[in-house]
Amino acid sequence: MEVVLMESTYPINSMTTKEVAKKKRAKRWAQIKSNKALYFMLLPGVLYFIVFKYIPMGGLVISFQDYQPFLGILGSPFVGLKHFIRLFSTDTFLLLMKNTLIIFGMNIVFSFPFPIILALMINELRSSKLKKAVQTIIYLPHFMSWVIVVSVFYILLTTEGGVINNIIESFGGEKISFLTSKAWLRPMYIFQEIWKGAGWGTIVYLAAITNVDEQLYEAADMDGASKLRKMWHITLPCIRPTIVTLLILKIGDVLELGFEHMFLLMNSMNRDVAQIFDTFVYTSGIKNGQFSYSTAVGLFKGLVGLILVVLANKLAKKVGEDGVY
Repeated sequence: MEVVLMESTYPINSMTTKEVAKKKRAKRWAQIKSNKALYFMLLPGVLYFIVFKYIPMGGLVISFQDYQPFLGILGSPFVGLKHFIRLFSTDTFLLLMKNTLIIFGMNIVFSFPFPIILALMINELRSSKLKKAVQTIIYLPHFMSWVIVVSVFYILLTTEGGVINNIIESFGGEKISFLTSKAWLRPMYIFQEIWKGAGWGTIVYLAAITNVDEQLYEAADMDGASKLRKMWHITLPCIRPTIVTLLILKIGDVLELGFEHMFLLMNSMNRDVAQIFDTFVYTSGIKNGQFSYSTAVGLFKGLVGLILVVLANKLAKKVGEDGVY
C-alpha cells in the first residue's frame, strides 16, 4: 500500500512544483514589465560592459601566443607561459612593481581619505547656498581631461616663467625643476589626483551621510557633544560600510594607476620613477609591437587586482563589515 501511495502522490507533487515554478516565472516577468522603464535605462550600461569589457576578454588568449597580426589569433603559434616567464625574470618587472606600489600606497594614504574629510567638512556647512556653491566648484576639475590638468600645472611649475618658481625666486630662492625632478614626480602626481578627483569623490560620501539618523545627532547634542565628536562617533561609524566598500574596490586597482596621467608627466629625466605597468604596456605593446607580451602584462595586472579584491572582501567580512558581495 505504501508503494502505491507514493506512486499516486508523486505526479501530484511534481505538478505542484512545476506550477510553483511557472508562477514564479510569471511573477518575475510581471515585475520586469512593470519596471521596464528602469530596465531600458539599465540597458546601455549593460551593453557597454558586455561589448567593451567582457567580449574583449577573449583576446587575452594572445598572451599565451606569439601573436602575429597577419596570422590572426587562430593562426598564431601557441607558446604557453613564455611571456609571463619573460616578465617575471627581467629587472624591469621589479622596477615597475616598485614604482607602482609606491604610488598606490601614496594614493591610499593621501588621496583616498581626502574625499571623506572633504565630505565631512561640507556636511557641516549650514548655508545651503554656500554648500551648493562649494560642491559646484570642487566638482569642476573632475570634468577636465588629464591633458588640461597637466598643462595647467606645467604653466604653474615650469622654470621658464612659471608662477610658482617666480614666487620662489622673488623670496630669494632658486628655481626648482618640478617637471623633470624625480623627487617631485610622485608628490605632484598625488596632488593632481587629489585636485582632480577629491571633489567628485565626495558625492558618494555625502549621499551616505544623508542616510544617518538625525536622532543620533539630537541625542549627542543633548549630551553636549562637540561637532568633532559627532563626526568621530556618529558620522564616520554610520558611513563606514561605504568607506570599506570603496576601499576594497580601490585595492583592486593596485596595479591600475591609469595610463594617461602618468604618461603626460613622464619624460626622459624622471622615467626611472615614472614608469609603471600602464605606461609599460603602451611602450612595449603599441610602440614596439609586442602585443602578446603587453597582453600578458595586462592579464597579470587583472589577476592581481581580482585576488586582492577577493582577499580584502573576506577580511572585511571577518571584521564584521558587509563587503562588496
